[in-house]
Amino acid sequence: MTMVQFNPLLALIFFSSCLIIIPFTSAKSADVHYCNKKANYPVKVSGLEINPYPISRGKNTTFSIAASTEEPISGGKLTVDVTYFIFHVYSEDHNLCSETSCPVSAGDFVVSHSQVLPGITPPGSYTLKMTMVDANKKQLTCITFDFSIGFVAPESLADA
Repeated sequence: MTMVQFNPLLALIFFSSCLIIIPFTSAKSADVHYCNKKANYPVKVSGLEINPYPISRGKNTTFSIAASTEEPISGGKLTVDVTYFIFHVYSEDHNLCSETSCPVSAGDFVVSHSQVLPGITPPGSYTLKMTMVDANKKQLTCITFDFSIGFVAPESLADA
């Protein structure tokens, strides 16, 4: 019987290369949290996908939020607030009907927003808060989720 000797350096190189190569073309399902855990929001969020992940500065990123409603929604507004660590860095409003098909029928629907992050966006941890209100300004849902922008952009590694 032949004994194979464990080489920790080779194991480290193998696992490090897997971490570098595998995620560059993938999407990520992020954990979503309601802003108020005790609230009974009319719109229930069941998931979020960020594609591609990791997020790259200067590249188009799509945030797709899967949700459901018991009542039809004729229109409304999405408000997005972004914090970088603890600092509020960005805010924008969107017409709900430009992010999904309106009117939204009772049942499942997807809100999808694509955006290119500026090349000067600093790497680090971010928190996004999204609030949805209907045409009468009644709050339909409020969620938060975390995402990060890496220190090294994938295209930089491809050039190395």
